Amino acid sequence: MEALLKSMHNTSPKANSHEMWWGTLGTVRPFPNFNSEKDAREIQTALESKASDVNTLVRILTNRNNAQRQSIAESYHNLTQKELCPALKKALSGGLEQLMLGLMMTPSQFDAHRLRQSMEGIGTDEESLLAVLCTKSPQQLKDATIAYKQEFGRYLENDLISETSKDFTKLVLAILKKEELNSKEMVDYQLIDQDVKALNDAVNGKKKDPVPWIQVLTTRDSNHLNRVLSRLEDLRGETVDKTVQSHFSGDLRLGFRTLVGSIPSIPLFLAQRLHSNIKKGSLVQGILISHSEEDLLCVRIEYRKLTNISLYSTLQKEYKGEMQQALLALCRSEDL
Repeated sequence: MEALLKSMHNTSPKANSHEMWWGTLGTVRPFPNFNSEKDAREIQTALESKASDVNTLVRILTNRNNAQRQSIAESYHNLTQKELCPALKKALSGGLEQLMLGLMMTPSQFDAHRLRQSMEGIGTDEESLLAVLCTKSPQQLKDATIAYKQEFGRYLENDLISETSKDFTKLVLAILKKEELNSKEMVDYQLIDQDVKALNDAVNGKKKDPVPWIQVLTTRDSNHLNRVLSRLEDLRGETVDKTVQSHFSGDLRLGFRTLVGSIPSIPLFLAQRLHSNIKKGSLVQGILISHSEEDLLCVRIEYRKLTNISLYSTLQKEYKGEMQQALLALCRSEDL
């Protein structure tokens, strides 16, 4: 299993449709013998019980994949003439409400909401904003951009411009619109040399130039960039992270650090993020929901290697009650 996961580490997330992304390395799979009408009736009964049967709501909705949850919502509406999400909102509260409503969104809607949340209120949460942008494929970002307009009646690009400034604005917009322009059919050694030189020259002069860094890091695929960054480290005799910290500052430095941190392995980047923020319920929920049908198995393996304890055991220790039940269902199983 671990060998399979290693071979998949550097693959970008695939977008098979605008509804959902399905990968073999997800933890949440289609529920066998699925019956949306039966599930909708059970959910109706759970919601109408005196104290709301939260256990049943969690058991059903965390054990169905996204497409099946959308079918349940449709069946619930046909059965009750009411929308499911407002009923869940009324029955639940706090972090569990947030988690269950997140599960009922399509992947692109969920990404859009995470991006909006990072920009709402006083000040932008640049770290959360970057964590979403840097772990999504170009197609997923296009889908999220469309969903953002549909959900909020606002243009994502305009909000990013208003919430960021200067070169950091250029970076986040370049990530949002990233296109992998290099050829993936063969290793282009000439382009690797050219990119290494551009990155090195940009930080060698008195005035540091972020433009080549933005251009290279947002227009190449991860396999090419891994070779470029490895060569750059050999040339400079220091990690790329150290180069970034030494030559850039502020939000731009955070942006470059996040980008170069996610390029070698998105699952490892997410495992590190979980490890550093395991008590932050909304962050944990965001990663588990967003990656549960895509590559959460990879994240689990990286988390186990990083911490010597499984993600499942960590969640068991840090969370209680129905929230624990929901998170463990998404994580799915122990890694020994």
